[in-house]
Amino acid sequence: MARPDKTAAVAEIAESFRESNGVVLTEYRGLSVKQLQELRRSLGQAASYAVAKNTLTKIAAKDAGVELADELLTGPTAIAFINGDVVEAAKGLRDFAKANTQLVIKGGFLDGKSLSADEINKLADLESREVLLAKLAGGMKANLSKAAALFQAPLSKTARTVAALQDKAQADPSVLAGGEAPATEAATADEAPAAESGESTEG
Repeated sequence: MARPDKTAAVAEIAESFRESNGVVLTEYRGLSVKQLQELRRSLGQAASYAVAKNTLTKIAAKDAGVELADELLTGPTAIAFINGDVVEAAKGLRDFAKANTQLVIKGGFLDGKSLSADEINKLADLESREVLLAKLAGGMKANLSKAAALFQAPLSKTARTVAALQDKAQADPSVLAGGEAPATEAATADEAPAAESGESTEG
């Protein structure tokens, strides 16, 4: 029979999985209590950071409908449950890990999609979601409805789109100055009829 304290812990972790925008699993071996407190402060309102037993985490994740790979649950595990800006949380973890090499980012989830440690670090290299969406909107002056729709898109889709924008902007800086934005599937579908008919979209 499960002990009441373990049952309560599993329920709490499972609820955190359900309520979070994203989750990052880390190994904190060698970090002091003071360093863990500093990490929690550095994450601010973007995420909560909690130490959790691997066995309980695996059960809780399954209860929440999240499949965790076994390699994410090796060694002492602490979990960042992201409730705010995913990019801000990724930056906080990445920067802390650079200054404190005992912290190892193992991987995580964003909108139900698994993320590798490299992908989380790439998220950290982006600007905040609000800034990127503002730039995207500025680069899609003729298609503001498409840019606005991205505000309602899942965070994982937004992250992929703004990463594509950033890559394109590096090759062609005019993108963020009102030039051509990276084509999404929706944009391609909407613009195809106008291209075929030769009609201008300008008023």
